[in-house]
Amino acid sequence: QVTLVESGGGSVQAGGSLKLSCSASNIDKRCMGWFRQAPGKEREGVAAVWSPAGAPTYADSVKGRFTISLDNAKNTVYLQMNSLKSEDTAMYFCAAGARYGSCSRDQSNFVDWGQGTQVTVSS
Repeated sequence: QVTLVESGGGSVQAGGSLKLSCSASNIDKRCMGWFRQAPGKEREGVAAVWSPAGAPTYADSVKGRFTISLDNAKNTVYLQMNSLKSEDTAMYFCAAGARYGSCSRDQSNFVDWGQGTQVTVSS
């Protein structure tokens, strides 16, 4: 089991930036991802990447604006969010897949979840 703790959420105006961090107990050789859930909506896979080094995948809604990255030495996953829009407002969750498991933004690939951090974008 991987313990995940997110941080970095907050309130920002549209067009602004935030960087989320996810401190994990272990990210080696597993899929790491960021998901978000807005009130009344289903959870959405925002970005995912294989640790220690893989090609990231992004939801179409965030391509070109969000970047997922890893610091394997620190067991930390980041989500840099630029050009934020009001529709990015949601609770953001970090997730970890099983070791040597598959990697995509499909929720079924993830077994451990953080508590979430709220991102609010005002227009």
